[in-house]
Amino acid sequence: MRSDALPGIPTMGEFVPGYEASTWYGVGAPKATPAEIVDKLNKEINAALDDPKMKARLAELGGVVLPGSPAQFGKLIAEETEKWAKVIRAANIKAE
Repeated sequence: MRSDALPGIPTMGEFVPGYEASTWYGVGAPKATPAEIVDKLNKEINAALDDPKMKARLAELGGVVLPGSPAQFGKLIAEETEKWAKVIRAANIKAE
């Protein structure tokens, strides 16, 4: 998807069909963290991401805000892990 910061610049996918690359950041907590703490962190982080100044600063840096729930973030991690695991297996990449 084209960047809002550089809307006139084509994406790699427009030149190379099927090309995909992305970077994302998230906040995690240990597995045994109580649900009420996870929910509180999620609420406060989403509120910060909704702040116009935060949105503007992230946009200046070329970022796109993707607030969501802990379940949505867990799903993203699982999907990304499987997607890139397939690439690693197909390319026969081994740990050094």
